[in-house]
Amino acid sequence: MTRPTLFLASVLTAGALTLGGCATPMQATTPHRVVFQVSDNDPAKWNLALNNAKNVQQEYGSRPMQVEIVAYGPGIGMLKADSPTANRVTEASKAGVQIVACQNTMKAQKLNTADMNASIGYVPAGVVKLMTRQREGWSYIRP
Repeated sequence: MTRPTLFLASVLTAGALTLGGCATPMQATTPHRVVFQVSDNDPAKWNLALNNAKNVQQEYGSRPMQVEIVAYGPGIGMLKADSPTANRVTEASKAGVQIVACQNTMKAQKLNTADMNASIGYVPAGVVKLMTRQREGWSYIRP
C-alpha cells in the first residue's frame, strides 16, 4: 500500500470506529416507550395487556424504558378498586407501569377516585393521551 492510501485507510477506519462508539451510548440512553390501549371491560384483555407490559419490561431489563396503559370507555371497569384485575393492576404499577384512567369516562359513568384502584393515575381524555403519545413517538399496542 502506498503511504497516501495507508493514511486514508487509517483515517476512514478511525472515523468508522468513532462513529460506531458514539452510536452505542446514545442508543443505550434513549428510552423505549410503549403505550397500551385498553377499552374493553374484559378481564382477559386486561390480563393480556398486563402480561404484555410485564414481558416488555423483562425483555428490556435495565435499559431505559417507559410503559403506560391508558384505559377509557368500558375498559375503565377493570381499574375499579374491586375489579377482578385489581391486584395485577397494583403489581404492575409497583413495577413501574404507568396506568391511567380517562376522566371523561369516569364522569360519564359517575365514578370518582374513591371508586378506583389507588395505584392508578388520571388523564383528562384517554383518546387524546393516546394521540399525544403516538405523536411523541411512543409505540402503540392494542391487545
